[in-house]
Amino acid sequence: YTDEEVTFRYKDSKTKRYKKRTLSGVEFIRLILQHVLPRRFRRAREYGLLHPNSKKLIKMLHYLLNVHVTPWKARLTPRASITCSGCGGVMKIVQTRIEPIRRRFESSQATIAGGVF
Repeated sequence: YTDEEVTFRYKDSKTKRYKKRTLSGVEFIRLILQHVLPRRFRRAREYGLLHPNSKKLIKMLHYLLNVHVTPWKARLTPRASITCSGCGGVMKIVQTRIEPIRRRFESSQATIAGGVF
């Protein structure tokens, strides 16, 4: 930046390439302040069913309304077996990095059924 101008780099959303832009200091501040909400305003995603804490409420509503949601992972066909390149035997998956969705879903249903919300 200079005393009167600011040069910054941004990613163009259409071309996905980085570009440089030089603006006056006042214009730069105006662009930045467009992203600041006025006082006492809240982002809409922090309310209602979009609030991060609403997951418990949604689970409770599923229980009360007797709605059984099948996770999308449960509807998938099982994966093909993996064979060893050395002996040709079927390999067994011992550990994965991500907990299967079915197990997470079942544990959340058990929590709801137990009365803990």
